[in-house]
Amino acid sequence: MIRKQVESGRPDIVTCLKTCTFRTGESSTVRQYRRKERTFVTAVRLDLNTDGFTYLKWGGTQRCKRGDWLVNNQGDVYTIDAETFERTYQMVSPGLYEKVAPVWAEVAAEPGTIQTKEGSTAYLAGDYIVFNTPDRNDGYAMKAETFRQLYESSGQ
Repeated sequence: MIRKQVESGRPDIVTCLKTCTFRTGESSTVRQYRRKERTFVTAVRLDLNTDGFTYLKWGGTQRCKRGDWLVNNQGDVYTIDAETFERTYQMVSPGLYEKVAPVWAEVAAEPGTIQTKEGSTAYLAGDYIVFNTPDRNDGYAMKAETFRQLYESSGQ
């Protein structure tokens, strides 16, 4: 689900599937990408007797629960939901992982906020809105420069 601010200042909740149409009538489609080779992350599972924790990042409050993963992605540290991590990453060696699942992404035409499994992420026009599934679920946002460094078109 994507939340977008409209001129009234109130959030406009739009449920997106393969194509997302906002009040402006504009449509956008997502394209499939894959992680570039040899762009590993360091990660550890939060496998402790804890209720988890919250932290501020990407313009919103993020939540980490027991079993989620704490990830260092080229100096950017954040958490990933356990189910998402296990479905999309593969261990290279202890503590070192590679994202092996494709993503579907589009360039944001306007600033907004996307609800993630961990919280919410604000984005600007030109940033990428990225999804771990083709039906536009399990989404997040990335700065354009970061996305282009880490991902390439899968040709599909």
